[in-house]
Amino acid sequence: MAEGALERPRWTFLSNHAHVLLCLARDPQQRQRDLSDQVGITERATQVILGDLERSGYLRRERVGRRNRYLLDLDRPLRHPIEATHTVGELIELLRPES
Repeated sequence: MAEGALERPRWTFLSNHAHVLLCLARDPQQRQRDLSDQVGITERATQVILGDLERSGYLRRERVGRRNRYLLDLDRPLRHPIEATHTVGELIELLRPES
């Protein structure tokens, strides 16, 4: 590994699906390539995750010129029974970077 380079952790507390949602909450018009870079996954994995989130109602795609804009459903409950009493909006608010 190059000197000064940061090693990616082998696991994280949040899934890549959550990471994609958090990135889109910060910038709903970012490109899939940029999402992939931020999350640290392939563009194909990003496409699969976006499809999962769209089919499950967590986001909608809207065309803006040649780009996509992603609209999140912040009132949608989280999926796992342990977290289902909380919403996507609560997760995003909890992890929003301080200004």
